[in-house]
Amino acid sequence: MKFTLGIQVAAAISSVFCLSADEWSKQSIYQVLTDRFARSDGNNAAPCDSSAAQYCGGSFAGIINHLDYIQGMGFTAIWISPVVANIEVPGNQGIGQAYHGYWAQKIWSINSHFGAADDLKRLSDALHDRGMYLMVDVVANHMGYQGCGNCVNYSIYDAFPNSSYFHDFCLIDYSDEYSTNIQTCWEGDNTISLPDLRTENDDVRSIWFDWIGKLVTTYFIDGLRIDSAKHVEKSFHTPFEKASGVYNLGEVFQGDPAYTYPFQQVMSGVLNYPMYYWLVRTFGSTTGDFSELAAGMNTVKTQTTNSSLLGTFMENHDQNRFPTITTDNALNKNAIAFTILQDGIPIVFQGQEQFYKGDDQTGRAAIWLSGFDTTTEWYSHIAALNQVRNQAIYKSTSYITYQAWLPYTDSSTIVMRKGFDGNQIISVLSKLGSSASDKSLTLSQSVTGFAANQVVVDILTCKSMTISSSGTLSLTISKGQPLVLYPMSQITGSGICSH
Repeated sequence: MKFTLGIQVAAAISSVFCLSADEWSKQSIYQVLTDRFARSDGNNAAPCDSSAAQYCGGSFAGIINHLDYIQGMGFTAIWISPVVANIEVPGNQGIGQAYHGYWAQKIWSINSHFGAADDLKRLSDALHDRGMYLMVDVVANHMGYQGCGNCVNYSIYDAFPNSSYFHDFCLIDYSDEYSTNIQTCWEGDNTISLPDLRTENDDVRSIWFDWIGKLVTTYFIDGLRIDSAKHVEKSFHTPFEKASGVYNLGEVFQGDPAYTYPFQQVMSGVLNYPMYYWLVRTFGSTTGDFSELAAGMNTVKTQTTNSSLLGTFMENHDQNRFPTITTDNALNKNAIAFTILQDGIPIVFQGQEQFYKGDDQTGRAAIWLSGFDTTTEWYSHIAALNQVRNQAIYKSTSYITYQAWLPYTDSSTIVMRKGFDGNQIISVLSKLGSSASDKSLTLSQSVTGFAANQVVVDILTCKSMTISSSGTLSLTISKGQPLVLYPMSQITGSGICSH
């Protein structure tokens, strides 16, 4: 059954809820792996062995019941897993199930493991009632099939029921990512095949463009995350985004900025994978090199179409959890601060607030097993960073367009500035680590932009500091912890640090 919605009603709702790309630049996103966030029955003791890659019972209703938990960290939007019906793989066969949502079968149906169509509508309504927004993951590149690539029964697909809609089977050779085989061959393997659609074909495009328009208007979706964007020819993305009518954020899983950033010429935003790799190499150990990160920030400025529309992250469902890379408390907190306060739309993967560890499977542990604990230092840390970013945007939207830069660097420390005078956030970040001795630092007015005798507050400790009469600021980095400084005058009435 196809999605239906009255045209006039859909248009009216769309005009209220659908955000422009510029409006998305003001948001902060919490990534939800729907099956692993919250259950409908509220059972926080329900077992979930993430290493088994099976459905565990998370649902749309479960998300609705825990929006307070997400909003309490200052997030203004959520990104959820793909919502369409996936192939059904019998459990406990050692090959996993489609709990993640990336093995589609019936694009005109909702994944019943997550709930019914009305449950997805209720989730959208619940978010909008709070002034929050919904981003949905979509996959246009491929479908899913249990079996070998030459064995696919194409009749199981509701929208693409024969082989003419698909490229001939061949597995991708990743040795040359500029080769057309990246777009024409198949992801996956011969156990779970991912039949690759001929997205260059007019009939395939017509189906996708019709589908995405109806999906967005039926469920009042505000934005889309585009899976496997690099595996689809670039000419597909612009008309697809136009058909959707909302901001598109593409996954271009590549660390080379010359490869990744040009995709922003055909879609509004891309996940900032180059910055992810620079960040990991910098904050992943006390021996990281800030020069690469600094050069990377300049690359973002010169090679992206609009840095405010990049999706910035340090964890997601495809990567090792950062605490698996390093368990150092200070390094993790510095990395989180950089993620949220650099240019772009910050994205935090569920579980970062609980300091979850693991790889791209074990790191997908169920959030309900944490009891949705709001007292962890990580929950508070993320909340404080989101709160000050939200406040800076509230005070002046020019905060978004001001491109972050590093007015000070040394071998172990950087100072990052974002925002014009009077509304700037100054982040003092280091790779010293938790075992380091205290480090004293004096920053000149040319570094911070703060005025003589101005009072600023470190929003992570709520300690105030006064700029000297000559405009300098003396501070101490204690045990490698980050400092995030903001004018005291800007937080009055905000609730930040009880002001």
